[in-house]
Amino acid sequence: MFKQILPINTILFFRFFGLFIVLPLISLYASGLEGSTPFLVGLAIGGYGLIQAIFQIPFGIWSDKYGRRNLIIIGSITFLLGSIIAYIATDIYTLLLGRFLQGVGAIGSVVSAYVSDQVREEKRGNAMAIVGGTIAMSFAFAMIIGSTIGGYYGVNNLFLITIILSIVSLILSIKLPQDIKIKVQHVSQNKNQNILLNKTVHYLLFSSLVQKGIMSVIFTISPFILVKNNIFQQNELWQLYIPSMLLGLLAMGPAVIFGEKRNKPKIIFLISAILFAVASIFYVNFGNSGIIFAMPIFFVAFNLIEPLIQSMTSKIAKIDERGKALGYVNSFAYIGTFLGGSGAGLILSLYSNDLTQALNLIGIIILVISIIWISWTIFISNPVKKSNLYLNYSEDLENKILKNNFEFIDEWYINKSENILVIKFNAEKYNETEIKKYI
Repeated sequence: MFKQILPINTILFFRFFGLFIVLPLISLYASGLEGSTPFLVGLAIGGYGLIQAIFQIPFGIWSDKYGRRNLIIIGSITFLLGSIIAYIATDIYTLLLGRFLQGVGAIGSVVSAYVSDQVREEKRGNAMAIVGGTIAMSFAFAMIIGSTIGGYYGVNNLFLITIILSIVSLILSIKLPQDIKIKVQHVSQNKNQNILLNKTVHYLLFSSLVQKGIMSVIFTISPFILVKNNIFQQNELWQLYIPSMLLGLLAMGPAVIFGEKRNKPKIIFLISAILFAVASIFYVNFGNSGIIFAMPIFFVAFNLIEPLIQSMTSKIAKIDERGKALGYVNSFAYIGTFLGGSGAGLILSLYSNDLTQALNLIGIIILVISIIWISWTIFISNPVKKSNLYLNYSEDLENKILKNNFEFIDEWYINKSENILVIKFNAEKYNETEIKKYI
């Protein structure tokens, strides 16, 4: 499994490293550019998320139709162009243009769909955890390098690093293995149901929006306040980020075990929502020092559900709609990124003379949203456990399934690349032995 996703994982690492490396200091850097305002600074942080939100769904749909690899290459080229513009920016509006172009390279849903195609469903949770861990590791390294190099040599040089890594990612994208060829056959009773009518998907969309939105808020307001109040120097922020990220990485293991292998994601989502609420209380009650205590809690809460959201979505979606389904989820994630960054920037601009009040207000907003999230989580159910049966393909087998339309089959398709026929079924009602007797 690891070898299957190693090429795309490498691209993902460079891509996100290049994106995250500016994150610790971009709010401070953008505030010093010509034409800068606190709101535009927040937009520079979260604005790319709005563009990502717009393009995630069409990129996902196009990847279903034209291939994951082709869309990953197109997205890599666009991200590279945005990075070049951000590097040469001398005013806030040029920086915004560069960030927006980075957002147009919206390959998040395409990458998740590519991984889903390459890895069998039984191992997909682990694969998504590796992907999430890769993103987290890129974040950890980016925090160290970004806060130190940016602090000593200037944030604009961080964009130069992003350009170099974007070129490497583009080269690797071109060398990716071709997409797996699938012949789709649906026999599910709900085969024509729009995925947006699925109640579990509604919850995942909301969770993705809130999760990414809160973290965007944190990275907009926290470094700004910590540096302005002389709690940390600009090149010292990694001392807070790295321990927090390591705790978040450790949280991923139990999340995959309980959420995926034991099929109990509800408890993981509930713990995550509670932790977000707890962290927000530090913001409200402990002022500037509360940021230091809240940061590791935020990271743990974030990483607990990161692999589950992507994996659950890929399992719910039909084989030929994974890109679209993951596009919806990632679109809501980036809407959250945009709302979080720009919203926090707006609050900072309104309370620029009283940062403590700004911090309290943001803490209250996060707490209210977390309570709504907790309440919704209490009433959701764990998903029905599904399994896949992998059979050697033959025309006789295909014709038999077409002729009988077996009721125990939720979905089936032919993996032409591996010459196997895959049957998805309800593992709570049927088992492989029973199904093989009929087939």
